[in-house]
Amino acid sequence: MTQALVSVIMPTYNSAQWLADSIDSVLNQTYTNLELIITDDCSTDGTRDILKAYEQKDPRLKVIYAEKNVGAGHTRNKCIEQAQGRYIAYCDSDDRWMPTKLEKQMAFLQEKDCCMVYASYITCDEQNRNTGIIIAPSRQSLFQTKCDDKVGFLTCIYDTEKTGGKMYMPTQRKRQDYAHVLQILQKCRYAYGLKEPLAYYRLHSGSISSSKMTLIKYELLTWKVVFGDSKVHTLLFFLFCFLPAYAWKKFKTKIDNWRYRKLIEKY
Repeated sequence: MTQALVSVIMPTYNSAQWLADSIDSVLNQTYTNLELIITDDCSTDGTRDILKAYEQKDPRLKVIYAEKNVGAGHTRNKCIEQAQGRYIAYCDSDDRWMPTKLEKQMAFLQEKDCCMVYASYITCDEQNRNTGIIIAPSRQSLFQTKCDDKVGFLTCIYDTEKTGGKMYMPTQRKRQDYAHVLQILQKCRYAYGLKEPLAYYRLHSGSISSSKMTLIKYELLTWKVVFGDSKVHTLLFFLFCFLPAYAWKKFKTKIDNWRYRKLIEKY
């Protein structure tokens, strides 16, 4: 059976420390019919040197060099503009995929006949030491995801035919990936999750999402951008829907990290 083309979207900014591992994890997938599109957001470290070297190695890699720093939402959208695949997936330049990620998720997409799937993933630190696991729920609706984002963005892949075409994300500075998932779910009823971990999410002090408290205002902004919610509505939703769901997720994550500690060590 002919493999459908998957477009993998990757923004970069000063990612030289981990970029090669991220690129290799995509290009070395067992599912080979893919293109990796990277937009560099005016990096000032060695990121661009790494990208130029990889451009010479594999024709599936396409690089766009931004002329000014514009943020991850804009850079991802530049990648999406160039995407040729029916299916679009995401991997940040400090994260890694497991070799069979695309193969298993493409099969899962066909099995569920749905527009978006995601998966569990392992968390790791700056030295690639595994620190925990996030277990994907079997299914997520729009309302469930609005209450609390349990869809790991680095594991997302969606079918542009089922969403009516490529979808571009809001360009807010933070949480644009969460807003994008909500937008896709507005087009389809559910997204489905694989319990098997298929990626590594890196936790480090320099990541945009490292400070959860600073993300609160972007959480509220996301609901305004995606749903048009008023300030009063967003505040009430935050207090009575988001916070309880978030507290439960944090508790469940601790339980999962204890239950699956041997699995975490295995990966």
